[in-house]
Amino acid sequence: MQPRPGETAPGAGRERVALTPRAAQQLRRLRARHGELMFHQSGGCCDGSSPMCFPDGDFLLSEADEHLGDLLVPADEGQDAFTVGVWMSKEQHARWAHTHLTIDLVPGRGAGFSLEAPDGVRFLIRSRLLEGPGGPASCELPGAAPDAVSDGGTGVSRIGSSTAPA
Repeated sequence: MQPRPGETAPGAGRERVALTPRAAQQLRRLRARHGELMFHQSGGCCDGSSPMCFPDGDFLLSEADEHLGDLLVPADEGQDAFTVGVWMSKEQHARWAHTHLTIDLVPGRGAGFSLEAPDGVRFLIRSRLLEGPGGPASCELPGAAPDAVSDGGTGVSRIGSSTAPA
């Protein structure tokens, strides 16, 4: 889904969202079953604060939503690379604007309508603070997944805003 004018998050050119290899592999499986995909991060509590994966366009977006960018899921074993749009409610983004978000995959089933639930896994947001206009801070998250690579490493697909090169 393409962003509507004015919906790209502030901080053009800054990396806002990353994807672990585990999450990328699950997105490949989900795309094979459901077609193009999108994420929406709501401002709910509990499982309502988990990133929800839907077939692209199945979650109705409005002026209350902010487009953070498009994750690049790298090509793998005969599958082409593809992108997955990431959206967040503007109200939630106002609280999380100072963070870099990494979408990871963990065992366990969430209580939402996200596409990965029947597979016994769920997407999870891991966050770290951003520093100034230059980009992400270089801090590591305690308890981060072993294959979640810090900024500048390999194995994590990154995005910037849709108006700046990734």
